[in-house]
This record gives sequence, C-alpha cells and structure tokens, in this order.
Amino acid sequence: MTPIDNNPTSDSPSQISAASREWIERLIAFDTTSRYSNLDLIACVKDYLNGLGVPVELVHNPEKTKANLYATLGPTDRGGIALSGHTDVVPVDGQDWSSDPFKVEPRNGRLYGRGTCDMKSFVAIAIAHAPQILARNPKIPVHFCFSFDEEIGCRGVPHLLDFLAQQPVRPALCIIGEPTSMKVVTAHKGKLSMTCDVRGREAHSSLATQGVNAINAASRVVNYLAELAEEKAQNGPYDHDYDVPYTTVHTGLIEGGTQLNIVPRHCRFQFEFRNLPADDPQAMLHQVQRFAHDQVEPKMKEVDPESGFSWELYSAFPGLNTDPSAEVVSLAKALSGSNDTGKVAFGTEAGLFQQSGMPAVVCGPGSIEQAHKPDEYVSLEQLALCERFMARLLDHIS
Repeated sequence: MTPIDNNPTSDSPSQISAASREWIERLIAFDTTSRYSNLDLIACVKDYLNGLGVPVELVHNPEKTKANLYATLGPTDRGGIALSGHTDVVPVDGQDWSSDPFKVEPRNGRLYGRGTCDMKSFVAIAIAHAPQILARNPKIPVHFCFSFDEEIGCRGVPHLLDFLAQQPVRPALCIIGEPTSMKVVTAHKGKLSMTCDVRGREAHSSLATQGVNAINAASRVVNYLAELAEEKAQNGPYDHDYDVPYTTVHTGLIEGGTQLNIVPRHCRFQFEFRNLPADDPQAMLHQVQRFAHDQVEPKMKEVDPESGFSWELYSAFPGLNTDPSAEVVSLAKALSGSNDTGKVAFGTEAGLFQQSGMPAVVCGPGSIEQAHKPDEYVSLEQLALCERFMARLLDHIS
C-alpha cells in the first residue's frame, strides 16, 4: 500500500488533500456493486487502520461473503461520534459512461466514478483523517461504521447494530455521510418495498377463458397502486419541507408470461412506498392486499382455486425524524458551518441508527441528483467542504 500523507486537510476552497484523493481513488477501484462482495475493500481499510494501531471489528452477513466494519479511534470507555457510510454501489449495467466507472476521472473540478457521490468519498475522507484523529489524543472517540448492502434496502447495517447492542459502550450519536451538499438533514422518508407473485393457470390463448391470466391480474393491482399514488399526490398529507412533499407509491419491476399465444400462469412485480412520518406504510400495504384478495382474486379462483396472490417483503427501513434541538443536530451544524437544516425524500441508514437508540443526522458531500447516474461525480468544492467539516471535528474531539 502506498504511503499516505498524514496531514490531509487542505486549506484551498477548491482543492482536496493528497490523502483524501488517494483514498477516494482506492475505494472507487473496488467494484462493490451490491451483487458482489465488499470484502476486498473492507480488508484494505482494516489493514490500514490496524497499521495505525486501531482495532477493527468485522460483522459479516450469514454467508460470510460481505462485512460491516466497526472501529473506534480514541478512548473506548465512552460514547462518542459515529461516522457512518455504506461501501456498496449501484450497478453500471446499461449506462453510457464516458470513462471507466471504477477509475476516478478528474474533469472540470469534478471527480467522476461510480460511488464518488454515493458515497465512497465521505468514507474515504474519514479514513484519510484517521492519523490526525489519533494524533489529537481525543477525549471524545470517533467511530467508523462502514456497512454493506445499503443500496438494496439497508440490509447490512442491522447486523452491525445488533453487534453494537451487545457492546458495553456504543456511539452516542451518528452522522451518516450520504450526499446532502454538506447540509444537515434531520428527516427523511421511510420505505417499504414488496414483491408480489401472481399465480394463474396456463391455457391456449384461443381458449383464454379456460385459463387465469396472471399478467391481467397483476395489472389490476399495479393500476390500483398508480391510483393510490395519484391520491397521495392530490390529497396528501403534505410536508413541504421535503423536496417531494407527500408519500410516493411506485411500481418498478414487472415480469411474466412465456409467449404470446399462452395465457400466462405467472407474473411478478415489485413496488414500494416512500412514506412521510404521517403515513403508515403497513396500512397502505394492507389496503393494496385487500383490493387484490377481495376484488381480483375471487374471479381467478372461480377458474382455478389454486390461483391468487402471494407477498414477500423485499426491504424496509424507517424514516428519520430527529428533533431539531437534539445534540447531534447542534454538533452537525457546527461542524458543517451552517445553521440550515433540511428534509429529503431519499432514504438512508440514519433511521435505523435512530431506531436503535443513537440519534442521527445525514450530512455529506455531493448531491443526490448525481447519484445512480452514468458519469456520477462529486465536485472538488464539495470535497473541500467535507474536509473542513473534518477539521472542525478534530478541534471538537480534542
């Protein structure tokens, strides 16, 4: 591993330190698309922190193919501040990139690459500052919480939170570095996503009435979801502090059938609710299920009693709603250098940290508008703001 500058913070408003730049390049080079393992990236970070004398705990998934990383820099007998980020990224499949997505490409004051915005740059800058954190002999510990599988429903961090719940000391509060343009976010929506399987009965399409068309049955429920989405947009409830001020309902995947002249016996679709705190996603799910079972299924079963709907949870995480007067909010505002706070429609792991008893906010470099797209990027200006955030954190802990 190439030696890294141990004095990473840059004074330039549009430049970043060599250490941060190098760590961003290292992390981007690992293809940690959620369908793959993140263990090589985690091993790289673990080896580096161990070399600084920092003990590291790895919390794996049941298959041992992925891991969360937890490390404490400073005293281990008190709570302190967790800096949290996920190590997985979304796929680049089918996207038209103008450069290698897993090699950082600098252009026009920006760093391009998959994960530069969402959200390896925050993780990299935190790691780059580890030597300085240790050099301060901090009175307040800084904890690194780096997770897996956030992009497919925050599936990794619950394992880490279960581990922390068993420890004698855990972080007192948490800052999640998702892209917020370095503004402090105190609230975001929750999410509930489901997979619905529809069982029909095959028949020749010339004898369609002898079959049960699973695609037609699914389409009635998908249309009901679209009507529910429109009802939420028209009638709320609303919270105009969010960029999308109401609960959204979205169907994102549908597949079924074998060929045109066969009545399809199977169809599958996936849908989600991204809910305001005022809306209960379980209640909305039950409303959809009642429609399917009461309005659609009876006619299906007249033809084939075995036909119908089955439902499986795909992913879920709670919303975030942190009291603006909470200590974590005051701290994050001081570190960011701004008194502004906001709310966002996208979800993060922050709600899970809060639910486990660790007050949390979201604050990190880059804009969600650049996330998940081809030619994803983060600006050097945003990274410099994040480094100044870290510089203020160094002063705070010591």
